Formats: sequence, structure tokens, C-alpha cells
Amino acid sequence: MHKGQAERLFPMLEEVLAEHGKLWSDLTAIGVCTGPGNFTGVRISVAAARGLSLSLNIPAVGVTKLEAMAYGTKGRAVCVLDARRERAYIQAFQDAKPLGAPQMIALLNIFDQLEDGDVLRVIADEALDLTGAQPVEGLVQSVGHITAKRFDEAQPRPAPLYLRPADAALPIDPPVVILP
Repeated sequence: MHKGQAERLFPMLEEVLAEHGKLWSDLTAIGVCTGPGNFTGVRISVAAARGLSLSLNIPAVGVTKLEAMAYGTKGRAVCVLDARRERAYIQAFQDAKPLGAPQMIALLNIFDQLEDGDVLRVIADEALDLTGAQPVEGLVQSVGHITAKRFDEAQPRPAPLYLRPADAALPIDPPVVILP
């Protein structure tokens, strides 16, 4: 969604709960994708997860999209996500465990990050997985599986993963002056 994420999120969550005959009180943990991704969408989802965690007194677990992409892989896998503007988010994993921090690189440099035998998992567009390696809907399930494994462990509060600054421009109008 390009607009209206905040307004649509809770009605959508209510629909999912209703479809499965569940109530908010049935939840034992909340999993949230912390990015990288759409700046506004990530902020909204993380804030909602943290708020639900506090109000329901259950843990919230943050999972990066790259971790979700790597879920279930064996051996070394390199996950690549389109960052737009001829850039990509990339992270290497060994048996689904991160080998380093996620980073943003130029698309042309992706192959410099690969080793012989690497499994390459790519989502070229948020709405369409062009590789067939993992349907985008599968990312939601991966976040759920990772959350289930982690929720008994002490977790830091989920926080957005930003690998580049926001696209929003600063206002050109002079700041408001408050008179005494």
C-alpha cells in the first residue's frame, strides 16, 4: 500500500483473527517484520506491534525481512532484496543464521558478495518474487516461525531496520515562530 497503511492495519488484523476464530486474548506473542522496506510501513507496523505487546502483556519479536527470506535454508545463503534506485539490501546466512550485518550495496556489486555454492534468494519487487525461491506470502509464515522460536527468549523491543535515510524531503517553508 502506498497510502492508508495505519488506517487499514487494525481492521485487517481483526479480519485475520476473525477468520481463524481467535480473539486478541488468544495471542501469546507478536511477530513483526522490522524491515528493510517502506519507511512509513515499517514504522507503522513496528509501532503497532510494540503497542499490542504492551496492551496485551505479551512479547513482541522483531524479524528482519532478510532473516525471513533465509528461514529454512541450509548451508550458505545470500538474501537480496530490491532497495530501488539501482541498489539492493543484502545479507549472507549460514544455516539461516546471519554471517554479518545487513547492508545496502549497488546492484552491480551483488556478485562480488557471492561464493561458490551459495544459494541466492532474491525478491526483486515487494509484490512479486521473480525467482520462485519463496513466495512473498511465505515471508509472513517465516516471521511467524521465527517468532515462535524466539518468543521464550529475552528480546529487545522491535525497532525498525533502516539501511538508508528516508525519502521524505524537509519542508521549504520557514519554521513556525511561537510568540511569547
